[in-house]
Amino acid sequence: MSEISKSAPSVKSAKAPRVSRLALVGGVAAGSVLLLAGPAVAHVSVQAQSAPKGGFATVNFKVPNERDDASTVKLEVNLPTDHPLASVMPQPVPGWKVSVTKTKLAKPIEMEGEKINEAPSKITWTADGKGIEPGQFQQFPLSVGQLPENADQLVFKALQTYDNKDVVRWIEPTKEGAPEPENPAPVLHLTAAEGDGHGAAAGDDAKGGAKTTAAAETSASDTTARVLGVVGIVVGIIGVGFGVFAGRRRSA
Repeated sequence: MSEISKSAPSVKSAKAPRVSRLALVGGVAAGSVLLLAGPAVAHVSVQAQSAPKGGFATVNFKVPNERDDASTVKLEVNLPTDHPLASVMPQPVPGWKVSVTKTKLAKPIEMEGEKINEAPSKITWTADGKGIEPGQFQQFPLSVGQLPENADQLVFKALQTYDNKDVVRWIEPTKEGAPEPENPAPVLHLTAAEGDGHGAAAGDDAKGGAKTTAAAETSASDTTARVLGVVGIVVGIIGVGFGVFAGRRRSA
């Protein structure tokens, strides 16, 4: 009896390292799941990201606050000069003042039978209150037209100013096949024209809304599938570990 009681502590000490190793494996795998589920970096962007060529569209500039200790108090959006937009009308945003800067065109453009010699070149929104505080975002609606028929996208370079005087310049072009730059410029993608193009709102019509919803659901499904896959691998690793542990225990 004395020999059995002396051997018992050595069995317990052998079990402890195995359990610790299994816990370590489970912890590392769980950490991987948390990393996969982490939030993406937010940028100033155009919502939704497409509009019909040759028509008019209402677009929203989505501006998230990426600072923990400062508020966004100004947004400047430079309109494309290679494809001037003769009609640009901002929608009033509570708590913000807006101004439209116009520039004389080197080459007049024609819209609905009229020659246009100047066009808006910059829209500036300035907060008259707290602005966009940490952890918040704001959308700035803009009606634009007539969209060009000979271009596939419009690039809007934007400057985001914080109340601590920091300025983030969202002006870098995104090249196809290359990694996204650190501060990409907002881009509006142009699609084939449908109907007469008047009064179209980017992402607001039934077809556009359905496509946007479908894309969002697909993205969400893909993310869920990846996370569930990783969780399954983790559970499998833990199950195999406990199976081996139980087998060794029975053998002992």
